[in-house]
Amino acid sequence: MVRKTADERKDEILRAALRLADELGPDRLTTNAVAEAVGLTQPGIFRHFPTKTVLWQAVAADIADRLQAAWGEARASSATPEGRIVALVDAQLGLIDASPAIPAILFSRELRVENDVLRQSFVGLMTAFHGILAGELTAARDAGTVRQDLDPADGAVLLISLVQGLAMRWSLGGRGFALRPEGARLLTVQMALFLGSAIEGKQS
Repeated sequence: MVRKTADERKDEILRAALRLADELGPDRLTTNAVAEAVGLTQPGIFRHFPTKTVLWQAVAADIADRLQAAWGEARASSATPEGRIVALVDAQLGLIDASPAIPAILFSRELRVENDVLRQSFVGLMTAFHGILAGELTAARDAGTVRQDLDPADGAVLLISLVQGLAMRWSLGGRGFALRPEGARLLTVQMALFLGSAIEGKQS
């Protein structure tokens, strides 16, 4: 039997925590449940994560790393701000599709009440995503490809609301539809609203 390295074991624990947060709900997740899932004792979990709070913070850090990597790839995938916005929204939905516990974590008591560091981590991620989207909308407005009266900060809020609302509908609906295609469809509608006046101005 090959002995796992500390990093391999930590990664295994994090994956199990996310899976169990989805299956049991974030507020019912226990270190005992995680230990059973990976074949360790509870003290074995604590050797890697001294408290459940620290485990949650590691989960948040892992999600942040994966999101930032996905954002980087999305921003490098297109030469236009509109293309980058589409890629960024798809990347966000792709991570939620791969880690369905994320919407539940965002609205959990663990996030809202129990763990301020966890809450601040997710607030920081949403603030960063908002800034990236607002920057792309500013670039599109400067290029004349979206309406000039669009406030990029407000537009970014609408895009984030699209992602969050769709993710919650998907989660509450038992994941009864394909998340990313539905996101692409709704984003097309939203982008058409952003483009409206710009298209009319070019035609007049």
